[in-house]
Amino acid sequence: MRLFQNYRQQLREGAAAPCGRAKVPAYPHYGGSAPVTPPQEDLSSGDQRPPGPPEVLERPRMTIKKTGRRFCVLVLALVLGGCGRGNRDEGQRDVLDPSGLRVALPASVERIVSTAPSNTEIIAALGFADKIIAMDKYSAAVEGVTGEPVLIDFAYPDGEVILGLEPDIVFAAGHNQTVSGSDPFKLVRETGIPVVYIPTSVSIAGIYRDILFIAEVLGVPERGEALAGDMRAEIDAVAKTGSAITEKQSVYFEVSPFPYMVTFGQETYLNEMISVIGAVNIFAGEKSWFSPSPEAIIERNPGVILTLAGSDGSAGNPLEEMRSRPGFGAVKGVKNSRVYPIDADSASRPSHRIVFALKQMAAAVYPELF
Repeated sequence: MRLFQNYRQQLREGAAAPCGRAKVPAYPHYGGSAPVTPPQEDLSSGDQRPPGPPEVLERPRMTIKKTGRRFCVLVLALVLGGCGRGNRDEGQRDVLDPSGLRVALPASVERIVSTAPSNTEIIAALGFADKIIAMDKYSAAVEGVTGEPVLIDFAYPDGEVILGLEPDIVFAAGHNQTVSGSDPFKLVRETGIPVVYIPTSVSIAGIYRDILFIAEVLGVPERGEALAGDMRAEIDAVAKTGSAITEKQSVYFEVSPFPYMVTFGQETYLNEMISVIGAVNIFAGEKSWFSPSPEAIIERNPGVILTLAGSDGSAGNPLEEMRSRPGFGAVKGVKNSRVYPIDADSASRPSHRIVFALKQMAAAVYPELF
């Protein structure tokens, strides 16, 4: 839910108009601009990885103290480069990362930096949680991470701090490269430290590929195959039941609540997940992430409403909140008390843990079948 707070602030300030479909504005976050998305694909094809949920952030100002620190770190970079950090070592190998950059990988990985919780979850599941020396603040609660990794800014990771940690590799997310319009890891890469960019996947197939790629980078491809295979088997089991459903339930999935609602249409893995469980997204005709009007939701009259609000118990009762909205009392999902919270972390992070959210969704929409 934190990913949407700044976008909701933008809505409050009038940057996105409250109309039938207020499109999420272009923003420098999480892999690119939200409206720029490729055609829908099936689960076996490649994707071009447009962004995930929106966040609009303000760049912090440069200070004299920070400028001085930049000079010191530049000297450190020159020293590291002069000591041969940038030279190719025996056992290194090259890969093409999902963003299209060619990266020389180290022979072994003992010190990892991860700048997105989805990547951190995959790294931990592959058995490298104890190798993480720094990560974004949203990764702090990821299961398996031990010790006290340095916490770095999600949107503006400090390349100087990361350089000082001397990692073997940096797993960066697409939003890191685009949120400021520049590459925050340019200095890190120039010292010879490999940085791989993993733009946010918009499909389930894309998440499979992310798992396999991260496993390849870490030198454990067999673990990646096993993790992706287990994920695929669980999703296929749900899909088998979902595909047999003939009277499909209509679903509205609310990512951010009233009055600054955010939901999604095609070209998102969450839309695919609704299809997998045998239901229909009431906004399946739209694309990517956007802000719907209350009238558009009421008109579509969903039979079930899924929401990320209240999943941790901090937002009160979602059903009672929706009953208080003008006109929502007549919506079938509200009238029949079919409003269900879904775990926000599992649903909003494109990793193998979407399976947990998928099972919650299936049990909520079709409790008699799942």
